[in-house]
Amino acid sequence: MTRKVIPVALPDTIAKIFGDLDANARLIESRFDVALRNRDGAIVIEGGSAEAVNAAAQCIAYLSELADKTDVIGEQAVQYAVDTIDSGEGASLTALGDECVCVTAKGKPIKAKTLGQQQYLETIRKNDIVLGIGPAGTGKTFLAVAAAVRALRQKQVSRIILTRPAIEAGEKLGFLPGDLQSKIDPYLRPLYDALYEMLGVETYQKLLEKGIIEIAPLAYMRGRTLDDSFIILDEAQNATGEQMKMFLTRLGFGSKAVVTGDLTQTDLPHGQKSGLFTAVKILEGIEGIGIHAFSERDVVRHRLVQKIIKAYEKYDRELERKEAERRRARTEKKQKAGEKKE
Repeated sequence: MTRKVIPVALPDTIAKIFGDLDANARLIESRFDVALRNRDGAIVIEGGSAEAVNAAAQCIAYLSELADKTDVIGEQAVQYAVDTIDSGEGASLTALGDECVCVTAKGKPIKAKTLGQQQYLETIRKNDIVLGIGPAGTGKTFLAVAAAVRALRQKQVSRIILTRPAIEAGEKLGFLPGDLQSKIDPYLRPLYDALYEMLGVETYQKLLEKGIIEIAPLAYMRGRTLDDSFIILDEAQNATGEQMKMFLTRLGFGSKAVVTGDLTQTDLPHGQKSGLFTAVKILEGIEGIGIHAFSERDVVRHRLVQKIIKAYEKYDRELERKEAERRRARTEKKQKAGEKKE
Protein backbone atom coordinates (compact mmCIF):
# COMPACT_ATOMS: atom_id res chain seq x y z
CA MET A 1 0.00 0.00 0.00
CA THR A 2 1.39 3.40 -1.06
CA ARG A 3 0.43 6.50 0.90
CA LYS A 4 0.94 10.22 0.25
CA VAL A 5 -0.09 13.22 2.35
CA ILE A 6 -0.75 16.60 0.67
CA PRO A 7 -1.00 19.55 3.09
CA VAL A 8 -3.79 22.02 2.26
CA ALA A 9 -3.68 25.48 3.81
CA LEU A 10 -7.41 26.26 3.99
CA PRO A 11 -10.33 23.98 4.94
CA ASP A 12 -12.37 25.71 2.25
CA THR A 13 -9.90 24.44 -0.36
CA ILE A 14 -10.44 20.84 0.71
CA ALA A 15 -14.20 21.32 0.49
CA LYS A 16 -13.85 22.65 -3.08
CA ILE A 17 -11.58 19.78 -4.12
CA PHE A 18 -13.85 17.08 -2.67
CA GLY A 19 -16.91 18.75 -4.23
CA ASP A 20 -20.57 18.65 -3.36
CA LEU A 21 -21.29 15.45 -1.41
CA ASP A 22 -17.69 14.36 -2.17
CA ALA A 23 -18.58 13.84 -5.85
CA ASN A 24 -15.18 15.06 -7.09
CA ALA A 25 -13.32 12.85 -4.63
CA ARG A 26 -15.26 9.78 -5.78
CA LEU A 27 -14.44 10.54 -9.40
CA ILE A 28 -10.71 10.74 -8.63
CA GLU A 29 -10.85 7.58 -6.55
CA SER A 30 -12.58 5.56 -9.25
CA ARG A 31 -10.32 6.83 -12.04
CA PHE A 32 -6.98 6.23 -10.30
CA ASP A 33 -8.08 3.36 -8.02
CA VAL A 34 -7.09 5.19 -4.84
CA ALA A 35 -8.75 6.28 -1.60
CA LEU A 36 -8.90 9.94 -0.49
CA ARG A 37 -9.23 11.05 3.13
CA ASN A 38 -9.52 14.47 4.73
CA ARG A 39 -7.20 14.43 7.75
CA ASP A 40 -6.32 17.49 9.88
CA GLY A 41 -5.75 20.06 7.13
CA ALA A 42 -4.35 17.58 4.63
CA ILE A 43 -5.57 15.17 1.96
CA VAL A 44 -4.32 11.62 2.39
CA ILE A 45 -4.07 9.48 -0.74
CA GLU A 46 -3.74 5.69 -0.45
CA GLY A 47 -3.49 3.20 -3.28
CA GLY A 48 -2.09 -0.11 -4.37
CA SER A 49 0.57 1.37 -6.67
CA ALA A 50 2.91 4.35 -6.43
CA GLU A 51 2.01 5.33 -10.01
CA ALA A 52 -1.69 5.64 -9.20
CA VAL A 53 -1.05 7.58 -5.98
CA ASN A 54 1.32 9.98 -7.77
CA ALA A 55 -1.22 10.57 -10.54
CA ALA A 56 -3.94 11.30 -7.97
CA ALA A 57 -1.53 13.60 -6.11
CA GLN A 58 -0.86 15.52 -9.32
CA CYS A 59 -4.60 15.92 -9.80
CA ILE A 60 -5.08 17.14 -6.22
CA ALA A 61 -2.21 19.63 -6.61
CA TYR A 62 -3.81 21.08 -9.75
CA LEU A 63 -7.26 21.29 -8.14
CA SER A 64 -5.70 22.99 -5.12
CA GLU A 65 -4.34 25.73 -7.41
CA LEU A 66 -7.68 25.92 -9.21
CA ALA A 67 -9.47 26.39 -5.88
CA ASP A 68 -7.63 29.71 -5.45
CA LYS A 69 -8.99 30.94 -8.79
CA THR A 70 -12.63 29.85 -8.61
CA ASP A 71 -15.49 29.57 -6.14
CA VAL A 72 -16.62 26.09 -7.19
CA ILE A 73 -14.77 23.17 -8.77
CA GLY A 74 -17.28 21.27 -10.87
CA GLU A 75 -17.25 17.71 -12.10
CA GLN A 76 -16.26 18.79 -15.61
CA ALA A 77 -13.04 20.42 -14.33
CA VAL A 78 -12.13 17.29 -12.38
CA GLN A 79 -12.96 15.04 -15.33
CA TYR A 80 -10.73 17.11 -17.60
CA ALA A 81 -7.88 17.04 -15.06
CA VAL A 82 -7.93 13.26 -14.67
CA ASP A 83 -8.19 12.75 -18.45
CA THR A 84 -5.21 15.05 -19.05
CA ILE A 85 -3.09 13.43 -16.35
CA ASP A 86 -4.07 9.97 -17.59
CA SER A 87 -2.83 10.91 -21.07
CA GLY A 88 0.57 11.99 -19.71
CA GLU A 89 0.02 15.73 -20.23
CA GLY A 90 -0.52 16.64 -16.59
CA ALA A 91 2.42 19.05 -16.48
CA SER A 92 0.65 21.36 -18.94
CA LEU A 93 -2.23 21.92 -16.51
CA THR A 94 -0.17 24.28 -14.34
CA ALA A 95 -0.80 27.52 -16.23
CA LEU A 96 -4.38 26.67 -17.24
CA GLY A 97 -6.88 29.35 -16.28
CA ASP A 98 -4.32 32.06 -15.48
CA GLU A 99 -5.46 34.42 -18.25
CA CYS A 100 -8.81 36.17 -17.94
CA VAL A 101 -10.25 36.83 -21.40
CA CYS A 102 -12.87 39.26 -20.13
CA VAL A 103 -15.33 39.77 -17.29
CA THR A 104 -19.05 39.23 -17.77
CA ALA A 105 -21.73 41.76 -16.87
CA LYS A 106 -22.14 39.95 -13.53
CA GLY A 107 -18.42 40.12 -12.76
CA LYS A 108 -17.59 36.53 -13.64
CA PRO A 109 -14.14 36.10 -15.24
CA ILE A 110 -14.09 34.17 -18.52
CA LYS A 111 -11.07 31.85 -18.66
CA ALA A 112 -9.94 28.86 -20.68
CA LYS A 113 -11.11 25.63 -19.07
CA THR A 114 -9.05 23.25 -21.22
CA LEU A 115 -5.66 23.30 -22.91
CA GLY A 116 -7.42 23.30 -26.26
CA GLN A 117 -9.35 26.42 -25.32
CA GLN A 118 -6.16 28.10 -24.11
CA GLN A 119 -4.41 27.33 -27.42
CA TYR A 120 -7.48 28.60 -29.31
CA LEU A 121 -7.35 31.96 -27.52
CA GLU A 122 -3.61 32.20 -28.20
CA THR A 123 -4.25 31.47 -31.88
CA ILE A 124 -6.86 34.28 -31.97
CA ARG A 125 -4.39 36.65 -30.33
CA LYS A 126 -1.62 35.91 -32.84
CA ASN A 127 -3.56 35.79 -36.12
CA ASP A 128 -5.87 38.06 -38.13
CA ILE A 129 -8.00 35.14 -39.36
CA VAL A 130 -8.71 32.04 -37.26
CA LEU A 131 -10.64 28.90 -38.17
CA GLY A 132 -11.90 27.16 -35.02
CA ILE A 133 -13.01 23.61 -35.81
CA GLY A 134 -14.49 21.18 -33.34
CA PRO A 135 -17.48 19.40 -31.82
CA ALA A 136 -20.36 21.00 -29.96
CA GLY A 137 -19.69 22.26 -26.45
CA THR A 138 -16.02 23.16 -26.86
CA GLY A 139 -16.59 26.91 -26.43
CA LYS A 140 -15.70 27.88 -30.00
CA THR A 141 -18.30 30.63 -30.31
CA PHE A 142 -18.44 31.69 -26.66
CA LEU A 143 -14.68 32.27 -26.40
CA ALA A 144 -14.59 34.04 -29.77
CA VAL A 145 -17.30 36.44 -28.52
CA ALA A 146 -15.33 36.93 -25.28
CA ALA A 147 -12.21 37.77 -27.30
CA ALA A 148 -14.27 40.20 -29.41
CA VAL A 149 -15.65 41.96 -26.30
CA ARG A 150 -12.14 42.22 -24.87
CA ALA A 151 -10.86 43.76 -28.13
CA LEU A 152 -13.75 46.26 -28.11
CA ARG A 153 -13.20 47.23 -24.46
CA GLN A 154 -9.47 47.69 -25.08
CA LYS A 155 -10.29 49.82 -28.16
CA GLN A 156 -8.40 47.46 -30.47
CA VAL A 157 -11.51 47.50 -32.72
CA SER A 158 -14.44 49.90 -33.02
CA ARG A 159 -17.21 47.34 -33.61
CA ILE A 160 -18.19 43.68 -33.37
CA ILE A 161 -19.91 41.94 -36.27
CA LEU A 162 -21.46 38.50 -35.73
CA THR A 163 -22.91 36.46 -38.56
CA ARG A 164 -24.21 32.96 -39.37
CA PRO A 165 -25.52 31.25 -42.50
CA ALA A 166 -29.33 31.09 -42.36
CA ILE A 167 -29.46 27.38 -43.20
CA GLU A 168 -32.36 25.30 -41.91
CA ALA A 169 -31.57 22.28 -39.74
CA GLY A 170 -34.51 20.19 -40.85
CA GLU A 171 -36.96 23.11 -40.79
CA LYS A 172 -37.97 25.78 -43.30
CA LEU A 173 -37.70 29.54 -42.72
CA GLY A 174 -41.03 30.10 -44.44
CA PHE A 175 -42.91 28.27 -41.72
CA LEU A 176 -41.66 30.66 -39.03
CA PRO A 177 -43.94 33.63 -38.19
CA GLY A 178 -43.06 37.29 -38.71
CA ASP A 179 -40.87 39.35 -41.03
CA LEU A 180 -37.37 38.43 -42.23
CA GLN A 181 -35.69 39.60 -39.01
CA SER A 182 -38.09 37.50 -36.94
CA LYS A 183 -37.39 34.49 -39.14
CA ILE A 184 -33.59 34.70 -38.83
CA ASP A 185 -33.49 35.56 -35.11
CA PRO A 186 -33.64 31.89 -34.01
CA TYR A 187 -30.51 31.17 -36.05
CA LEU A 188 -28.66 34.01 -34.35
CA ARG A 189 -29.88 33.25 -30.81
CA PRO A 190 -26.60 31.66 -29.57
CA LEU A 191 -24.79 34.88 -30.53
CA TYR A 192 -27.34 37.00 -28.66
CA ASP A 193 -27.01 34.80 -25.59
CA ALA A 194 -23.22 35.10 -25.51
CA LEU A 195 -23.35 38.90 -25.85
CA TYR A 196 -26.05 39.20 -23.16
CA GLU A 197 -23.79 37.34 -20.73
CA MET A 198 -20.69 39.36 -21.60
CA LEU A 199 -22.25 42.82 -21.73
CA GLY A 200 -25.65 42.64 -20.06
CA VAL A 201 -28.89 43.24 -21.96
CA GLU A 202 -28.97 47.02 -21.43
CA THR A 203 -25.40 47.64 -22.61
CA TYR A 204 -25.91 45.26 -25.53
CA GLN A 205 -29.01 47.17 -26.67
CA LYS A 206 -27.19 50.51 -26.48
CA LEU A 207 -24.24 49.21 -28.52
CA LEU A 208 -26.63 47.64 -31.02
CA GLU A 209 -28.49 50.93 -31.51
CA LYS A 210 -25.19 52.77 -32.07
CA GLY A 211 -24.07 50.22 -34.67
CA ILE A 212 -21.11 49.16 -32.53
CA ILE A 213 -22.55 45.64 -32.49
CA GLU A 214 -24.08 44.14 -35.60
CA ILE A 215 -25.68 40.71 -35.96
CA ALA A 216 -26.82 39.62 -39.40
CA PRO A 217 -27.12 36.63 -41.73
CA LEU A 218 -24.05 35.81 -43.80
CA ALA A 219 -25.76 36.92 -47.03
CA TYR A 220 -25.78 40.50 -45.70
CA MET A 221 -21.96 40.60 -45.74
CA ARG A 222 -21.72 40.61 -49.54
CA GLY A 223 -20.28 43.77 -51.10
CA ARG A 224 -18.95 45.18 -47.82
CA THR A 225 -15.43 45.98 -46.62
CA LEU A 226 -15.18 45.56 -42.86
CA ASP A 227 -12.48 47.82 -41.36
CA ASP A 228 -11.52 48.11 -37.70
CA SER A 229 -13.87 45.25 -36.78
CA PHE A 230 -13.87 41.95 -34.92
CA ILE A 231 -15.95 39.64 -37.12
CA ILE A 232 -17.21 36.20 -36.10
CA LEU A 233 -18.73 33.73 -38.56
CA ASP A 234 -20.51 31.06 -36.53
CA GLU A 235 -21.80 27.67 -37.77
CA ALA A 236 -19.51 28.07 -40.78
CA GLN A 237 -19.88 24.41 -41.74
CA ASN A 238 -23.19 25.53 -43.31
CA ALA A 239 -21.51 28.09 -45.58
CA THR A 240 -20.94 27.14 -49.21
CA GLY A 241 -17.54 27.54 -50.83
CA GLU A 242 -18.67 30.75 -52.53
CA GLN A 243 -20.03 32.18 -49.27
CA MET A 244 -16.83 31.33 -47.40
CA LYS A 245 -14.67 33.04 -50.03
CA MET A 246 -17.00 36.05 -49.97
CA PHE A 247 -16.78 36.30 -46.18
CA LEU A 248 -13.01 35.95 -45.92
CA THR A 249 -12.45 38.62 -48.55
CA ARG A 250 -14.54 41.14 -46.56
CA LEU A 251 -11.66 41.63 -44.09
CA GLY A 252 -10.47 45.23 -43.99
CA PHE A 253 -7.66 47.13 -42.27
CA GLY A 254 -7.39 46.75 -38.50
CA SER A 255 -9.84 43.84 -38.46
CA LYS A 256 -9.80 40.30 -37.12
CA ALA A 257 -12.04 37.41 -38.19
CA VAL A 258 -12.84 34.18 -36.34
CA VAL A 259 -14.66 31.40 -38.20
CA THR A 260 -16.17 28.61 -36.10
CA GLY A 261 -17.86 25.38 -37.08
CA ASP A 262 -18.33 21.65 -36.61
CA LEU A 263 -17.65 19.71 -39.79
CA THR A 264 -19.64 16.73 -38.47
CA GLN A 265 -22.91 18.72 -38.30
CA THR A 266 -23.37 20.15 -41.77
CA ASP A 267 -26.93 21.05 -42.81
CA LEU A 268 -26.13 21.79 -46.44
CA PRO A 269 -28.03 19.86 -49.14
CA HIS A 270 -26.76 16.33 -49.71
CA GLY A 271 -23.69 16.28 -51.92
CA GLN A 272 -22.77 19.94 -51.41
CA LYS A 273 -19.34 20.36 -49.85
CA SER A 274 -18.93 22.67 -46.86
CA GLY A 275 -17.03 25.88 -47.53
CA LEU A 276 -15.40 25.50 -44.13
CA PHE A 277 -14.00 22.10 -45.11
CA THR A 278 -12.52 23.60 -48.28
CA ALA A 279 -11.13 26.63 -46.43
CA VAL A 280 -9.30 24.43 -43.91
CA LYS A 281 -7.67 22.56 -46.80
CA ILE A 282 -6.56 25.52 -48.91
CA LEU A 283 -5.68 28.11 -46.24
CA GLU A 284 -3.42 25.94 -44.08
CA GLY A 285 0.11 27.32 -43.83
CA ILE A 286 -0.72 30.89 -44.87
CA GLU A 287 0.93 33.41 -42.53
CA GLY A 288 -1.62 35.33 -40.48
CA ILE A 289 -4.22 32.57 -40.70
CA GLY A 290 -4.49 30.18 -37.75
CA ILE A 291 -6.39 26.89 -37.74
CA HIS A 292 -7.28 25.34 -34.40
CA ALA A 293 -8.95 21.94 -34.04
CA PHE A 294 -10.73 21.06 -30.81
CA SER A 295 -11.23 17.47 -29.64
CA GLU A 296 -13.92 15.82 -27.52
CA ARG A 297 -11.67 16.41 -24.49
CA ASP A 298 -12.34 20.14 -24.84
CA VAL A 299 -16.10 19.70 -24.39
CA VAL A 300 -17.22 21.74 -21.38
CA ARG A 301 -20.86 20.66 -21.33
CA HIS A 302 -22.38 17.64 -19.61
CA ARG A 303 -19.97 14.70 -19.48
CA LEU A 304 -22.37 12.66 -21.65
CA VAL A 305 -21.68 15.04 -24.56
CA GLN A 306 -18.12 13.68 -24.76
CA LYS A 307 -19.44 10.12 -24.83
CA ILE A 308 -21.99 11.01 -27.51
CA ILE A 309 -19.29 12.59 -29.69
CA LYS A 310 -17.04 9.53 -29.29
CA ALA A 311 -19.93 7.18 -30.11
CA TYR A 312 -20.75 9.07 -33.31
CA GLU A 313 -17.06 9.17 -34.33
CA LYS A 314 -16.85 5.41 -33.82
CA TYR A 315 -20.02 4.93 -35.87
CA ASP A 316 -18.70 7.13 -38.71
CA ARG A 317 -15.38 5.24 -38.77
CA GLU A 318 -17.25 1.94 -39.00
CA LEU A 319 -19.34 3.25 -41.91
CA GLU A 320 -16.19 4.40 -43.69
CA ARG A 321 -14.55 1.02 -43.13
CA LYS A 322 -17.55 -0.87 -44.52
CA GLU A 323 -17.76 1.47 -47.53
CA ALA A 324 -14.05 0.93 -48.22
CA GLU A 325 -14.60 -2.85 -48.05
CA ARG A 326 -17.52 -2.61 -50.48
CA ARG A 327 -15.46 -0.55 -52.94
CA ARG A 328 -12.60 -3.03 -52.68
CA ALA A 329 -14.98 -5.96 -53.27
CA ARG A 330 -16.48 -4.24 -56.34
CA THR A 331 -13.00 -3.57 -57.73
CA GLU A 332 -11.93 -7.18 -57.21
CA LYS A 333 -15.16 -8.41 -58.85
CA LYS A 334 -14.53 -6.26 -61.92
CA GLN A 335 -10.94 -7.46 -62.13
CA LYS A 336 -12.02 -11.10 -61.99
CA ALA A 337 -14.69 -10.46 -64.63
CA GLY A 338 -12.06 -8.90 -66.87
CA GLU A 339 -9.72 -11.84 -66.40
CA LYS A 340 -12.48 -14.30 -67.43
CA LYS A 341 -13.16 -12.39 -70.66
CA GLU A 342 -9.49 -12.54 -71.57
